[in-house]
Amino acid sequence: MAQPGAAQEREPLGAEEFEARVVGRTLTYHSRGAPYGMERYGPDRQVTWSFLDGRCLDGTWYPEADAICFAYEDGTGPECWRFFDENGRLSAEFVNDPEVPQLYEMQDSETPLSCQPQVGV
Repeated sequence: MAQPGAAQEREPLGAEEFEARVVGRTLTYHSRGAPYGMERYGPDRQVTWSFLDGRCLDGTWYPEADAICFAYEDGTGPECWRFFDENGRLSAEFVNDPEVPQLYEMQDSETPLSCQPQVGV
């Protein structure tokens, strides 16, 4: 039985719920009140991430334990996050490093990301 006034444990979104909420959407995330990045969620767990600098990274996501992990084409992953529902918007906690500030969904769009072509080799 829960104690009165005790903090309620938040349950992270499972893979099916996360997928149902994000497919076909481009979400802008903020951290500590400042823009952090945007991610476009496509079919078949495909994603495109941008730190809002015009460069984009393609990748995929997959469930692992209670987290959603992302593996990008640059090979720096996986990066795993726990996603939560915060009054109808997503929030995310970085599993790999608890010191990374929490991200919050600030904008939702169906518009693809604007990515600059990679120059050079």
